[in-house]
Amino acid sequence: MTSYISTRGDRTEFSGARAIIQGLAPDKGLFVPTGIPRISYDFSGAGDAASGGSGADGVTGGGSGAGDAAGGAGAPRETGGASRPCTPYRDVAYRVMRAFFGDFSDDDLHLCVDGAYNSDNFDSPDISPLAKTERAFLLELYHGRTAAFKDMALSILPYLLTTAVRMENEDRKIVILTATSGDTGKAALEGFADVGGTEIFVFYPKDGVSEIQERQMVTQGGANTHVYAIEGNFDDAQRAVKAIFGDRDYEAGLEAGGYRLSSANSINIGRLVPQVAYYYFAYVRLVERGEIRPGDGINVVVPTGNFGNILAAWYARAAGLPISRLICASNENRVLTDLIETGVYDANRRFILTSSPSMDILISSNLERLLWHLSGGDSGEIAGYMRSLESDGRYEVSGRVREGMAEFLRGGSADMARSHAAIGDLWRSERYLMDTHTAVAYSVYRDYADATGDQTPTVVASTASAYKFADRVAGAIGLGAESDGFAYIDALHTATGVDVPRGLRGLRDKAIRHRGVVTAEQMPDAIRTALG
Repeated sequence: MTSYISTRGDRTEFSGARAIIQGLAPDKGLFVPTGIPRISYDFSGAGDAASGGSGADGVTGGGSGAGDAAGGAGAPRETGGASRPCTPYRDVAYRVMRAFFGDFSDDDLHLCVDGAYNSDNFDSPDISPLAKTERAFLLELYHGRTAAFKDMALSILPYLLTTAVRMENEDRKIVILTATSGDTGKAALEGFADVGGTEIFVFYPKDGVSEIQERQMVTQGGANTHVYAIEGNFDDAQRAVKAIFGDRDYEAGLEAGGYRLSSANSINIGRLVPQVAYYYFAYVRLVERGEIRPGDGINVVVPTGNFGNILAAWYARAAGLPISRLICASNENRVLTDLIETGVYDANRRFILTSSPSMDILISSNLERLLWHLSGGDSGEIAGYMRSLESDGRYEVSGRVREGMAEFLRGGSADMARSHAAIGDLWRSERYLMDTHTAVAYSVYRDYADATGDQTPTVVASTASAYKFADRVAGAIGLGAESDGFAYIDALHTATGVDVPRGLRGLRDKAIRHRGVVTAEQMPDAIRTALG
């Protein structure tokens, strides 16, 4: 059974349930699995496909094994004739969950998976359909309630958390703190709204999200939801949330009032693990449709800022999925690309607001997990990096870590001009509509393929509907100016005929419920006041 320890030196082993409840380790490191389970990528049989062997399926992943951000589709093509029955997304998700969270009973996991991945929450029967373009396959991760990839994990996290609370006999109310660069906030709010035994607080940068993203959050219903804009950027919000988690006196005060802190960001292992499932699902679909044979390698391209989505792909690779290359796509805030190319992580640079705001991040929290694994679990090394980042805004990784990254990881960046051009090119040539974040990834992939000649079948993580960034997408395909974000949605729909996600329909008419604006320093008091 997989257990979890901290990246920063606390060797206490926690069950999956306890790690989900806590969110962060006691020493404020991130929880990582003590051992990564092996998970089969052959879903043709009915046997045990997870955790330590091939089971009845007869094939265990043959990869050499050791995203966050946002896409939208036009009319996806079929990816070949199906040679096998189509495996439901729930089957893939269940097997991945069982491998990582073996302390949950089979019945509990089935209830979590079935409660999350259904037609009430997703508008595609495939949950995350795989579209084919001339150059790549686009894994559409935005068919959930909030039209962004965060729904893929945040639809199931409330089920995992409430199950974990029951398993651990936790009697305190869970207070969920979330910093968001746009999409996590709404998805977390939607998932936890009116979930018993929880209060959820979301903090977003006041001028750092799209008009549609902001309206989604500030109109959120639910008696237990609390939303605040902050004066500053996402990194300011994320730093403040981490500081709250690290303040022992503050935490003790909340606990005395009957509350326990947790997180819905991808620093929570219960948020990260569900993301592993959709990379397995993409591979299964490619096999079933005859695009690849079992065991063939694929590449995966992820537009990312906080490194959670691409880390989930790495966990899939480490668990046995045959991923040959992970390609990390950055926008102008290319701190991750520079790390991959130079071995130096340097956040001492100008923060740039772009048209892909979910990637406008300079402090990538989930990178800490990958560095821990590549260092051989050297917590002292990782703690040193984090201290240097806090004090100097930079660190340089060891030769061992850099060599480990070079085995599978490539980086690249695309600015707004190039990503917008990619949106227009793909729409005109194939009538496929993607958003600004997916366009960054698609641009980076084109550069990589042209430079290397690598013809490996490639999956691009397409992580939000184009309608969430309708103004930029409309301009990219040659439409004129409109009065506001909602008018751009109408114009884009009229011009393309692409369906508007149901979660965005009628959004302009919803009443605004959350109007709070605070500084990062005022966040702790805002939480205390709201909790009474």
